[in-house]
Amino acid sequence: MAEVRLDHLSKRYGTTHVLPDVTLTINEGELFAIVGPSGCGKSTLLNLLAGLDQPTSGRILFDGDDVTGLEPRERDIALVFQSYALYPHMTVRGNLAFPLEVTKRRHGFDRRRIEEEVQKVAGFLGLGPLLDRKPRELSGGQRQRVALGRALIRKPRVFLMDEPLSNLDAKLRGAMRAELRRLHEELKITTIYVTHDQTEAMTLADRLVVFNRGEVQQIDHPHEIYARPANVFVAGFMGYPPMNLLDAHRENQTLQAGPLGLPFSETRSSHLLDQPLTMGIRPEAVAITPTAVTGEETVSGVVRLVEPAGAGMWVTVDLHDAQDITVIGLAEVDFVPNVGDMVSVSVGRSPVHLFDRATGQRIHSA
Repeated sequence: MAEVRLDHLSKRYGTTHVLPDVTLTINEGELFAIVGPSGCGKSTLLNLLAGLDQPTSGRILFDGDDVTGLEPRERDIALVFQSYALYPHMTVRGNLAFPLEVTKRRHGFDRRRIEEEVQKVAGFLGLGPLLDRKPRELSGGQRQRVALGRALIRKPRVFLMDEPLSNLDAKLRGAMRAELRRLHEELKITTIYVTHDQTEAMTLADRLVVFNRGEVQQIDHPHEIYARPANVFVAGFMGYPPMNLLDAHRENQTLQAGPLGLPFSETRSSHLLDQPLTMGIRPEAVAITPTAVTGEETVSGVVRLVEPAGAGMWVTVDLHDAQDITVIGLAEVDFVPNVGDMVSVSVGRSPVHLFDRATGQRIHSA
């Protein structure tokens, strides 16, 4: 295990600054997720951590030791990729044993010790009955467990995982997320996990960082990022369906977004609301009901899209008396609206998030 620190790390390709300036600390034994849209610099950062690429400037430190210039094999890390990268001509046993075969002289492992380690890891991952099979005879989830086992058997200081579950179907991804979390709880190896899937990051990570265009947007625990997004980008990226983000302004004791008006209580910092705002409302706080009754906090609209969601339905609604204002809300399971139906839209008492429209930054005290 190791504490990992990035100290003003940057990476430039020609005139393109992929990572302008990244400073952050990953705690020893933490499962830390790096999340963001495609092209935001996640994999570039992981390659720098692994030693597969070198930064333009800045340092990478493991437990205070500068490893920036070290080769991958000198960093004591283990990589798990999106592609399983298993040796097709080897059995599961051979794939698991390979890292120890390569380094057996350095670590003093003989064949008997290697087999003991293989059996231990195979038992831990439920691979015992599969040891004599080759990768082509395995399912996707089994192959991913072999890839994890091959990394695990080395007992590295740091695990680096680059979208390891993205090739699996939805059900298997859920099962493997639970498996990864179990592994981490038992082993407590510092793990850095790259993904574009914000649900994966939220369910797996102790903490996570949200990236956009190579820049850190927010670092915190998943719940805090969901409950208190630092800016409009994080608010819209974290959570599915995405947060409703509406242009708003203050009218006396009301926050007004088109026809939707929400009352608020005066605070010592209410003067911060005397500016153009972006109002953020989570879809689960927006109720869609069949009766088109308007009121101070209820407006009518027309259904544009309906998405079944298990215990209810996500409904996209174009608000009446509004220019291009659309919201997503939740209809209860016993109400099944159709596209084109008139419905009522109301906002519950869940928190409403407010952002400065000019900067996109959260107004914390409002």
